[in-house]
Amino acid sequence: MVSKTEETQSNRLENQVDNGGGGAWEYLCLVRKLKVRRSEKVLKHGLSILNDPKQRSALGPEEWTLYEQVAVAAIDCQCLDVAEDCVKVLQKKFPESKRVGRLEGLLLEAKGSWAEAEKAYSSLLDDNPLDQVIHKRRVAMAKAQGNVSGAIEWLNKYLEIFMADHDAWRELAEIYVSLQMYKQAAFCYEELILSQPTVPLFHLAYADVLYTLGGLENLQTAKKYYASTIDLTGGRNTRALLGICLCTSAIAQLSKGRNKEDKESPELQSLAATALEKDYKQRASDKLGLLTSALRSLKI
Repeated sequence: MVSKTEETQSNRLENQVDNGGGGAWEYLCLVRKLKVRRSEKVLKHGLSILNDPKQRSALGPEEWTLYEQVAVAAIDCQCLDVAEDCVKVLQKKFPESKRVGRLEGLLLEAKGSWAEAEKAYSSLLDDNPLDQVIHKRRVAMAKAQGNVSGAIEWLNKYLEIFMADHDAWRELAEIYVSLQMYKQAAFCYEELILSQPTVPLFHLAYADVLYTLGGLENLQTAKKYYASTIDLTGGRNTRALLGICLCTSAIAQLSKGRNKEDKESPELQSLAATALEKDYKQRASDKLGLLTSALRSLKI
């Protein structure tokens, strides 16, 4: 994550370079270091260096790093001719490089040559089955083609190898939710909570999935995870507060006619409703009436 100081430094250098004050190479190095996306600027200032033989030769070995950086930026900006020229230069310099091979695959993707890109990636994976970047590119390719089932298949295969990749679990969960495959999504969020138990976003998403699934047991568990979200955020999560109220109402409806032991106390719901009203008074007082009406309709 980019800090405020680093962002300020990046913006200052960017303005300096844009206004002809020099420092293009320093700016490109900073963009690469911070891993921020400034494709148009990288393409513009990177090409200005590469097209100047004197500046280019002054870079020494870093010249090839710049070719790679400009190639990726050109692909991002759909300047495929520029990207192809950069890739050809790198292929000539490093004919057996797997890193250049990945760049070639990216270029084929950008051209829409999916079969050729898949062939290139398969060849790279034959040499190194543990190349995370290539596995992720396969998932991205499937999504780009609208092949959601293919993306799920590749993600599951990827997670069999790289089980600790939180971003992959989250992406898989979101795909399952989009397809209304809530049980599978719940499993993904369980994995995320096990590996990162202090991230409130995962608790909240898991609670949402369980609430959507419905049923007394799922609703009771959802309520617990909405409560843990509130705990982890210091009581500042409006969605989790509302989730407590909704779960309590739904549980009360499903518990009608059951023993008193099966019913839950409305105390937590009352606290959540009070916190919600206080939050709305401070941040959206014009919507307070709507909230009050909605809470009143939840028969506890």
